[in-house]
Amino acid sequence: MAPLKVSEQDIVNSICLYLADKKQVKPEEVQVELMYDDDYGFSAETYVNGRQQILIKQNMIEALRMWVDQFLGRDPFSGIELILDDEEGIIALIHGN
Repeated sequence: MAPLKVSEQDIVNSICLYLADKKQVKPEEVQVELMYDDDYGFSAETYVNGRQQILIKQNMIEALRMWVDQFLGRDPFSGIELILDDEEGIIALIHGN
């Protein structure tokens, strides 16, 4: 089965939902900027109630797992791979079922 491609916007949405759940706020109250650095890899700069939090790659994968489970009804522990695409920005590939 071909991997499912997740857009940059859906990654942002998954992080908004993930942090909203953790911080007990509405998803609209979460601001997210995805980042990639050659030395540090993938991360996301987030703001909730004026407070900054940096999420590392593993936190981003955790947010995507929650989103895959709740919104796609797929196995959240099938492989999730973050990719920096020249045209589409930061995307994710979900492997497996």
